[in-house]
Amino acid sequence: MLSVIAIIIIAVLVLIDQLTKVYAINEVKPQGMIKVIDNFYYFTYVENRGAAFGMMQNRQWFFIAVTVVIFAILGGVLVKYKIEGKLFYTATVLIFAGGIGNLIDRIFRGYVVDFLQFSFFSPVCNLADYFITVGAVMLVISVVFCKKNITPRKAKAEE
Repeated sequence: MLSVIAIIIIAVLVLIDQLTKVYAINEVKPQGMIKVIDNFYYFTYVENRGAAFGMMQNRQWFFIAVTVVIFAILGGVLVKYKIEGKLFYTATVLIFAGGIGNLIDRIFRGYVVDFLQFSFFSPVCNLADYFITVGAVMLVISVVFCKKNITPRKAKAEE
């Protein structure tokens, strides 16, 4: 049951991410920047053809491949290990949702739409980036502090 719920949540988060990017393309791009909270929070349109902070520009196929490999590793962990507690699953849902959101951009647009900017954090990001970041932090916390909740699954013959 948890996997069905996880898939639904991933789909909803990807939809929200994509809708906000459509908003950015239609409303923010023509203006370049919209002040949301003066001197604090802005919508600033950026077409990111690289990774975080614009590194490794124009290597879309590399990023697509890396995303697929990360999905395979996370999926393999979920199959190979019995995971108790919701922190690891929540982290995985966020990472998958963010990865899929940015993967859609890379495949269909050739770049990732970024538009969220805080005055104290200069890089422009998007919701998918925040999903991935929060998910990665949660994943590290889960693995480091909740190791007892992650155990290898027993083979069918052993059960």
